[in-house]
Amino acid sequence: QVQLEESGGGLVQPGGSLTLSCAPSRNAFSIHDSDMGWYRQAPGRERERVAFIRSNGRRDYVDSVKGRFTISRDNAKNTVYLQMNSLKPEDTAVYYCNTLTGAAVNVYWGQGTQVTVSS
Repeated sequence: QVQLEESGGGLVQPGGSLTLSCAPSRNAFSIHDSDMGWYRQAPGRERERVAFIRSNGRRDYVDSVKGRFTISRDNAKNTVYLQMNSLKPEDTAVYYCNTLTGAAVNVYWGQGTQVTVSS
């Protein structure tokens, strides 16, 4: 079963930074050919997409993270990243990555990685 595997979460103080990584299990597919997104789910809230990067390189972000988060990919490592700066307590959530298609049909979800922003 294909899943995405996320890592890099942790506990960070407000204003701090973290970089999340994501890769398909067993290199099941090439992220270079896929439209990829980062998502997050906070307790009691719906999962939301915070950033995406299309196979043509186009990127976009939800307004709440614009200017603070950067999505990128390393095709050689078949890995997608989310650089998160100026973190706020409201960024606390479990972060997931997925293909845009996988997210739409609710497949490929991994375990996610917990990000906690707290002093």
